[in-house]
Amino acid sequence: MRFVVLSSGSKANCTFVEAAGQRILIDCGLSGKKAEERLADHKIDPATITSVLVTHEHSDHIHGVPTLSRRYGMTVYANEATMEHVSKPKRREVFTTGCDFSIGEVDITPFSIAHDAVDPVGFVVRAEGFKLVVVTDLGRVTTLVQEHVRGANALILESNHDQEMLQGCSYTWDLKQRISSTHGHLCNESAGQLIEDVMHPELFHIVLGHLSENSNTPVLALECANRYLDKCRERRSGLRTLLCGNVYESLPCLYLDEPYQGGVVINA
Repeated sequence: MRFVVLSSGSKANCTFVEAAGQRILIDCGLSGKKAEERLADHKIDPATITSVLVTHEHSDHIHGVPTLSRRYGMTVYANEATMEHVSKPKRREVFTTGCDFSIGEVDITPFSIAHDAVDPVGFVVRAEGFKLVVVTDLGRVTTLVQEHVRGANALILESNHDQEMLQGCSYTWDLKQRISSTHGHLCNESAGQLIEDVMHPELFHIVLGHLSENSNTPVLALECANRYLDKCRERRSGLRTLLCGNVYESLPCLYLDEPYQGGVVINA
């Protein structure tokens, strides 16, 4: 299994996953053209991607989905409430939140998260003996989220804002209230607490996602995550990468079956 975070942030979110002979996108808030460019950077032909999994209907997650579906025949997977907001996909499959389904030999579990959308989900992707969890756009960490994140070999987790920066930034009071609410976005501290809670020796890759450009920085997000990782040094022995996604360029391709060379790659 390998994955590439092609874009992550308030403007556009998109992740490519390849496993068990399947090529899948999770969300696509990029334009069709920009998604093609990011994929080309990794020598990935979009015509070989069969499916797009949609977490929720906000434009930074679905903007490019209809274009890619029509252009390349990708099947769009979303729950019923979310699918109503995806404009005329060429092929569609409706799943039920909380019920497993499969794409070939890739097993998918969509699970409920707390966010101000019609029926938002995170995804567990299992294949080849590995588990990838994608969970962004959530206002709080619920017991259900913790249960699904446990045992992950790779985790893409929201670390949206620094609480002090949020209160001091130029956002309106209403927007600050929305972001910090239990159905808004996850702060650095909450992301760090979840990482500490679920950390185990076979969690190899952590990507901090959906960072706000106005109320967070990669330095703050990484510093916070590292504070919590320092509390569980014995359980973090297998960690290979701790990265922050962004909207301006894709991250390196991360593999779950590569030999471990030791040390942790951390960006800034």
